[in-house]
Amino acid sequence: VQLQASGGGLVQAGGSLRLSCAASGRTFVDYAVGWFRQAPGKEREFVASITWNGGSTDYGDSVKGRFTISGDNAKNTVYLQMTSLKPEDTAVYYCAARRTYGIVTTALLFEYWGQGTQVTVSS
Repeated sequence: VQLQASGGGLVQAGGSLRLSCAASGRTFVDYAVGWFRQAPGKEREFVASITWNGGSTDYGDSVKGRFTISGDNAKNTVYLQMTSLKPEDTAVYYCAARRTYGIVTTALLFEYWGQGTQVTVSS
C-alpha cells in the first residue's frame, strides 16, 4: 500500500484545514488508518484513527472535539478535518495504515506510512 498525504498549509489560529490520505496499490478495505503528527523536537503523537469496515474512530486527547477522521471507500481516501486550529497543532502530519479490523493508535503497530504534510498554524 502506498499512501499519499496532502492538504497541509498555513492557516491562522481558529481556522480549518482538511488533510487527505489517498491509498494506491490496493483499497483500504480491512485496514485501520491513522493520523499522527510530529513537531520539531517532539515525539510523534497520535492524532486519530479509523477502522475502515467498522467505522469506529478514536482521537488523541489534544484534538478531541476539534478534529474528525472519516473515510471515502469509493476514493480510497481517509480525511482528517481539523477545526479550531491552535498554534500547538503546528506539525508534520503523517497518515499510516495497518491491515487489521480493530482500532490502532500506536505508531509502532502501523505497517505503511505516507510522506507527511506540513501544517502551520499562526497566532
